[in-house]
Amino acid sequence: MSEATTFSATGRRKNAVAHAWVTEGTGQITINKRQFEDYLPTITLQNAVLAPFQVTNLLNKFDVRVSTKGGGINGQVGAIRLAVARALIQHDPELRPALKEAMLLRRDPRMKERKKAGQPGARKRFQFSKR
Repeated sequence: MSEATTFSATGRRKNAVAHAWVTEGTGQITINKRQFEDYLPTITLQNAVLAPFQVTNLLNKFDVRVSTKGGGINGQVGAIRLAVARALIQHDPELRPALKEAMLLRRDPRMKERKKAGQPGARKRFQFSKR
């Protein structure tokens, strides 16, 4: 393997799409050209992005550059997590069983249900009036 090999992968969740480029380095994470801590304000969201590294014991061994768009912050975090896990498998296919067991390689298929005609939302109904 040559020096500074970059592995790229794509992840999706809800309406969010994330492209991740993983390079061997010092653990620096950049999301949309912003620092990881600035983009993700809570520890919960930060830990979700770091989950693939924690499962594989590779924390602070890779630099990650992420471009993400669409959806909200939670959807983007799910997309980033999937993209990073897929990129790590490109680096070392033997990491696959550990990531698979931790459910990090599964794309969450849940999507927002569409709004129905004549109703205020997907499931909500207007108040019934007998008279």
